[in-house]
Amino acid sequence: MRVDRIELDGFRNYTEFAADFHPGVNVICGENAQGKTNLLEAIGFLSGARSHRARGDKELISFDRDRGTITARAESRERDFLIEAQLFRGSRRKLFVNHVKCKTAGELDGIVQTVLFCPEDLALIKSGAAERRAFLDHAISQLRPRYAEALSQYNRLLDHKTRILRDWETNPGLLDVLEDFNEAMARAGALVIHYRAHFIRKLAERAAAIQEEFSGGREDLALTYRTVSTVEDPLGPTVSLYEAIRAHQESHGRAELEARSCLSGPHKDDLLAEINGQPARQYASQGQTRTAALSLKLAERELFRDDTGQWPVLLLDDVLSELDARRQDFVLRRITGGQVFITGCEVPEGDFPEGKVLHIHGGALV
Repeated sequence: MRVDRIELDGFRNYTEFAADFHPGVNVICGENAQGKTNLLEAIGFLSGARSHRARGDKELISFDRDRGTITARAESRERDFLIEAQLFRGSRRKLFVNHVKCKTAGELDGIVQTVLFCPEDLALIKSGAAERRAFLDHAISQLRPRYAEALSQYNRLLDHKTRILRDWETNPGLLDVLEDFNEAMARAGALVIHYRAHFIRKLAERAAAIQEEFSGGREDLALTYRTVSTVEDPLGPTVSLYEAIRAHQESHGRAELEARSCLSGPHKDDLLAEINGQPARQYASQGQTRTAALSLKLAERELFRDDTGQWPVLLLDDVLSELDARRQDFVLRRITGGQVFITGCEVPEGDFPEGKVLHIHGGALV
């Protein structure tokens, strides 16, 4: 799996840009605010038409333009793909694969899969639960399209239920449909919990092995999935998960009406980490939490390879500069195989596979 070429037109600070990439390591160098992260963002957008920074497509379009375009040639599953994303300020995006228009962004999943590691991810262990849920959601959605569908449905239902709970006192008639939303949310939520539980089980095994190797056997990393309290076994059948969610909804019905917010469901899930038996968020050192975050991301990459037989495209956005020499060396030794993009002000020191260096200045290739 690799991206061979990308062309940008009106994307972020790229007026017109084209570059060919190496199937190994691509180092993208340049001073700050020249467009290095924007280029990685465009590559990442190829996997599911999602941006890790923008809240909407209009943020991706150059200030003086009404539209922007990403065009890329990629190889996946021994097939060649031409991917095009047309972004507009005043209308919906258009996505094409081999000149055929996509009905949904989910049709891009599985063509180019990416694992992004940026400086913010170094705080993943000590961040809030929302950041860890976002990490899980992005990873699982690329591997399991059905998960992406269930999650999207659940989030839509959650928005509707939240409005009902917020406005029911001034419009009591809204309560007539509350039970229908609870039922639908329990069914979609059961699928969300099912996929998260199975992914976390595999992730925990991989991440623990990487953390042990990194620490020389001194650190034991354990991951725990915390979900709806009535769910006794997240790995159990979805019908049991559904029944557990319904039981939790019923027991929290009055509390939700009083709080005017939805208190029951996987939108409150969390991924908890322990190092040597102690909660990492409270007791781990900065070095330990950074190592644990690295272990999570590197484990995610290995799970993609296990699942698809191909390495995903790895995007390291200015993360090496945030690491000490020992952690830099560990990362560089673990990224053999597959295509890698590394951004930084300078070419990183250390040994890594054959590749290519691209210098970016002012949204142009120097």
